[in-house]
Formats: sequence, C-alpha cells, structure tokens
Amino acid sequence: MKLAKNCSACYFTEINAENKRSEAEMIRAIRASLATALLMVLVACGSDSAPATYSAAPQFLSYDGPQVTQVVVNKSDRLMFLLSDQTILKTYKIHLGNEPVGSKQFEGDGKTPEGIFFVDRFNPRSQYHLSVGINYPRPQDTARAMSVGRKPGGDIFFHGRGPDGAAAARENKNDWTAGCIAVEDAEIEEIYAMLRTGTQVVINP
Repeated sequence: MKLAKNCSACYFTEINAENKRSEAEMIRAIRASLATALLMVLVACGSDSAPATYSAAPQFLSYDGPQVTQVVVNKSDRLMFLLSDQTILKTYKIHLGNEPVGSKQFEGDGKTPEGIFFVDRFNPRSQYHLSVGINYPRPQDTARAMSVGRKPGGDIFFHGRGPDGAAAARENKNDWTAGCIAVEDAEIEEIYAMLRTGTQVVINP
C-alpha cells in the first residue's frame, strides 16, 4: 500500500510537471501571437492607434484664423494646400505612400488614394505625433475592391513623422508611409488645430 501511495504521488507529480510545461508553452505561444499582432499594427501607418513612444510630445495649438474650407493635395508635386475659399492659408511639402504613383485600390498596395474626401476623425494619441483621418474607403472604393475579391484598405490619415518617419529621414526615403500623407511633426500640429470634421479634402494625382 505504501508503494502504491508513493507511485500515486509520483503520477500526480509527473502530471503537474507536464501541466506546467504545457502552460509555459501556451504562455510563450500567446506572447508570440501578441508580438506578431503588435508588429502588424506598427507596420501600417493606417492603424495609427498606438500612443507616441518617442520623447517629443505633441503640442496642441489653438487657431482663430479664417476657416479652412478645403484641403488640396497635389501628389505629383508633393504639395498640400489649406484654403479658405480661394485664399491659400498654408502650403506644406508632403510624403506619400511607398508606392506613390496611382490611386489606392487595395489593402497593402502602398498607394495614397485620389479623389474627394472629408475629414472624419482626429487622433491625439497617434504613433505619428498627431493625425487627422479622412473617409477612405468610400462606398465606391469598397465596391471596387470587393468586385475582385479584395479589401480596399483604410485608415488614411494626415500625420507627422513620428519614429518611423524619423528613421525614413535618416535613410533619405521621401515616400515612406503605407498610404497616408505625412508632414513634419510641427506641421501636423498646425494642421490638427486648423481642420474641422467635415472639411473637404481633394487629392489629385
């Protein structure tokens, strides 16, 4: 009986050890999955939901000048204009998606969309300093992509450099985003203050 009792104790010890090994493997697998998911978020500028992780905290400016009625982006010139009716209030040099020629068609194509859009959201905790979103994909963008079994992508923003853009600058990369329109960090602070939800955005080739 003593032997049987000892063997029983050994059995449960082995089971507990096996359970601990299984739990450790499960924890490692979960951590690996979370790390992969985080990497996917950080790669795409469109995700743009993580808080800034670099030292230069954004400044939230106030603006009491003429209302910005339209944003015009000329992709081929790498220029963006903030207008009040026919008056140009601000001009910015811009950086585009890493495949800058042509309009965005599908998720992951690296292109910046073209057409008429509207400002629809503001992100004060962007990993790209600050960001202002537009309403891509529109219904026609989604329909076009789905007609060929693809996704249209999304989360297109005006944003600053953040750490990714700073790295691109060190490597002399001009067009480095996943499809967004990037400016300098100090410039997105101005843009963030000047734009309002519903402002029209025209993106030309």
